[in-house]
Amino acid sequence: MRVLVQRVRAARVEVEGRVSGAIGPGLLLLIGFEAADAPLDAADQDWMVDKLIHLRLFDDEAGVMNRSVQEVGGELLAVSQFTLFASTRKGRRPSWSRAAPPELAGPLFDGFVARLSQAFGRAVPTGVFGANMRVHLENDGPVTLMIDSRSRE
Repeated sequence: MRVLVQRVRAARVEVEGRVSGAIGPGLLLLIGFEAADAPLDAADQDWMVDKLIHLRLFDDEAGVMNRSVQEVGGELLAVSQFTLFASTRKGRRPSWSRAAPPELAGPLFDGFVARLSQAFGRAVPTGVFGANMRVHLENDGPVTLMIDSRSRE
């Protein structure tokens, strides 16, 4: 499981011209699963949830990134993103063979968002799994990082 985290001032997801999820200041989470993630280990999910909620990416009074999204009262927006597992090793066309197929990734995404919402203490809005989405965001910083459940740096 990979999550591309972006600190935002605001973000929203549109599907067919309608907003499916929107937040103010917080974290935009682009979430991808690989075929090897099915079924996703509960320990991996718990680790990722804890990391996302408590990662100190927001400034304190001294302007140092020392506060979590939870501490600043920020929001989370989750968007499925199979392209996080693209392979560009050969040629110019990315391969998506490592990405979990939709029938596996859909339930993994829904289950992870439910677990994230429960730990966060409020619903986490999302895009629409498998849809062609338009993601609008106002990056803050910019602060962007990748977290991989198999490579816990």
